[in-house]
Amino acid sequence: MTATEKPAGSVRPLSSALSTLRVLEEVAARQPIGVSELARVTAMPKSSVQRCLVTLQQAGWLRIVDPERTRWGVTMKALTIGLRGTGEQDLRDLARPVVKRLAAETDETVHFSVRDGDDIVVIAREDSTHVVRVFIEVGSRVPLRASSAGLAILAGLDAAEVEEVLKHPVEDFAEPVPTAEEALGEIARTAERGYALNGSAWFRPHVTSLGAAVANAAGRPFAGLTLAIPEMRYSPADEERLARLTVAAAEEISGLISSA
Repeated sequence: MTATEKPAGSVRPLSSALSTLRVLEEVAARQPIGVSELARVTAMPKSSVQRCLVTLQQAGWLRIVDPERTRWGVTMKALTIGLRGTGEQDLRDLARPVVKRLAAETDETVHFSVRDGDDIVVIAREDSTHVVRVFIEVGSRVPLRASSAGLAILAGLDAAEVEEVLKHPVEDFAEPVPTAEEALGEIARTAERGYALNGSAWFRPHVTSLGAAVANAAGRPFAGLTLAIPEMRYSPADEERLARLTVAAAEEISGLISSA
């Protein structure tokens, strides 16, 4: 080491870079989000938050997703790098043909999500062709207990792991979620049916969704498919057909993963 070199531990971090990365992390966790809320959660001045947002927008990491209220979200650049870093890019590519076919068979929106701790993260979406359709941003994070795919995953886990998930409070999520007791009831019904069914009860009012778990090569559920339908277009008479298609698609993806 020369006299001008310093050990890595002695290098001082660039505070502006750390602030910008903090803003990026908070937007990814809370999107869509505005400047005022970001300033509150980061304890930074609004002017500093705004500079960070503009920097990240110019670099292609963030974009305005709600122009009327100026609320921010991450771009596919941020999501793609994250997926590649965890190997989920390959998973998304593997599942994409099945997701597309399920959307075509039902003409409804399909989400493919992976578990991340107590949440699921949407990594792929295929939209319905209907004018009125369900929309969730790719990259959105939803508590396991508040999503059809999440409940389907929980239904395939042992009781101790389910208890561990449900004992953690749900924080920083704007929508209502089932209590632990309500979630246990939904998990039991999901295990009995073989798929989850949310009849506009929580998370997304006026949306009915069906969820099925996707398993890894060891048979452990770690991801899920959600078929999301506006309540105005859903008929209980279609439940059996839609559930059969959703479960079959999830099983097909599980098979592809096992043979990959």
